[in-house]
Amino acid sequence: MCLGIPGRVEEVKGDEAVVSFGGARRVVRLDLVDNVSVGDYVIVHAGFAIEVVDQDSAMSMLEALKEAFQS
Repeated sequence: MCLGIPGRVEEVKGDEAVVSFGGARRVVRLDLVDNVSVGDYVIVHAGFAIEVVDQDSAMSMLEALKEAFQS
């Protein structure tokens, strides 16, 4: 099982992006996704963006993760 975490793209630099995860910022590879822009939400696993998702989906995933880790 792998865990992908949603984050918001803050900067795009070629094949990399700076992604914000609730305030923490990380450099993420974009090799596996196309057409990523600042403001997009991506699912990140092992340092790679693996999927572009809409804001509602990202927020739902974050809420589910919070609930799972609070139990």
